[in-house]
Amino acid sequence: MADIKYYDVILKPVITEKSMAGMGEKKYTFLVHTEVNKIQIKEAVEKMFDGVKVKRVNTLNIDGKTKRRGMTSGKTAKTKKAYVWLTEDSKDIEIFAGL
Repeated sequence: MADIKYYDVILKPVITEKSMAGMGEKKYTFLVHTEVNKIQIKEAVEKMFDGVKVKRVNTLNIDGKTKRRGMTSGKTAKTKKAYVWLTEDSKDIEIFAGL
C-alpha cells in the first residue's frame, strides 16, 4: 500500500438529499481513497477539521459499473464511501454550514 497522508484520505464530501438530512444527527458522508481503513479515516477527519471528535466510522466499497460503447465494454473506477458519526460534544464540520 502506498504512503497515504491524512490530506489524501478524504477526496470529497457527498452532497445528496439523504446525506444532508443526516447532518442534523452529526452523520457526514465522504468519498475516500480506496485503500484506507477506518482508523485512517477517523484520524484524517479529526486532523482536517478543528474541534471534531469522531465516534464511529462505517465504510462501503462500491465496484465500478460496466459501461458499453458499441461492441467495446469496460468498467468505471471503483470508489469507497465513508459514513462518519461525530460525538455529541464535538463541533459541526464547517464545509457543510452554508448548504
